[in-house]
Amino acid sequence: MGRKVNVIGVGMTKFQKPGASDEYNVMAVKAAKAAMEDANVPWKEVEAAYVGYVYGDSTCGQRAVYELGLTGIPVFNVNNNCSTGSTALMLAKQAIEGGIAECVIALGFEKMEKGALTAKWSDRANPLEWQVDVMSRVQGFTSAPGAAQMFGGAGREYRWKYGTKRETFAKISEKARKHASQNPYALFNQVLSVEEILASDEVFDPLTRYQCCPPTCGAAAAILCSDEFAKKHGITKPVYIAAQAMTTDYDSSFKEDSMIKMVGYDMAKACAKKVYDQAGLGPEDVQVVELHDCFTANELLTYEAIGLAKEGEAEKFIWDGDNTYGGKWVTNPSGGLLSKGHPLGATGLAQCTELVWQLRGTADKRQVPNAKVALQHNLGLGGACVMTMYRAD
Repeated sequence: MGRKVNVIGVGMTKFQKPGASDEYNVMAVKAAKAAMEDANVPWKEVEAAYVGYVYGDSTCGQRAVYELGLTGIPVFNVNNNCSTGSTALMLAKQAIEGGIAECVIALGFEKMEKGALTAKWSDRANPLEWQVDVMSRVQGFTSAPGAAQMFGGAGREYRWKYGTKRETFAKISEKARKHASQNPYALFNQVLSVEEILASDEVFDPLTRYQCCPPTCGAAAAILCSDEFAKKHGITKPVYIAAQAMTTDYDSSFKEDSMIKMVGYDMAKACAKKVYDQAGLGPEDVQVVELHDCFTANELLTYEAIGLAKEGEAEKFIWDGDNTYGGKWVTNPSGGLLSKGHPLGATGLAQCTELVWQLRGTADKRQVPNAKVALQHNLGLGGACVMTMYRAD
């Protein structure tokens, strides 16, 4: 094990719809400055920047951080699909842990287009072609957005296996909207009922429109440092990273003709085990979770993959209210991707920001009582699952 890694500053912009946001570099600077102000650390003391985004030209990271000051630091551009922000965080953590730097920034942003995600290149191999091959064999194609077909197909497979009600998936979105109504940074603050969610346009059974994360623009950032740096700056008892791991696809993702496994179930299950083993803690020690709810189906599957519910018992877990305030775990107090929004490069760092606020006890109306251990799950198809455990003790 290397050195302890502290998260001493976090910040994010309010998430907005495409067309309503600032330019990517403006959003990035706002998030970075918020994190530096939170940490009370000037830019001149930041030794490296790990900058994540998915849609943009090469070296957008430099374009963003140059406006913070031309200090000559290395800038690493990161793209790992929807887990980009957490991947940047992991690289930043490794720099501190390995003694390469004393203070670094992880920064993520995205300026998205309206509508569903689409491939940008048609003259080369699609990085998701193995996932597409599985879908082709298992369920074929429709005119629905590709990601909705993948995660919706996984939800459909789960329904066939366990007899899960369509209302159960909608219940997840109802919870997300309720949580987001207390989050001033969230894209959606309007509460919706299960009935309203089910009445929205069907995208791909069992998913309706309000069970799919919206295209979103935004930015988030975190300042990481060593114990020595924190002490030098008078920072006492900071939130720290107790464990972190990344997994990519296994044979089971492609060879078992399972939509559930194709969208990352085994990646998440293996990643969770690595994190729990590293930390010497289990899910029972966690109070608050930010997990990758790009679609309601994925949140349901993730409950089981990371050990919050036993396999086949997610429906009971949801209807018992064990995923919200007063239950066993508060999942996505921010509103999650479903309601806070999902700017791809910023998502992992927005999750980090929310969990740091929760562990500090500064999450205002969203505060989870007595939060001491927090768990983060960020998934990108193609594929990468990054999980991080934070502690405040």
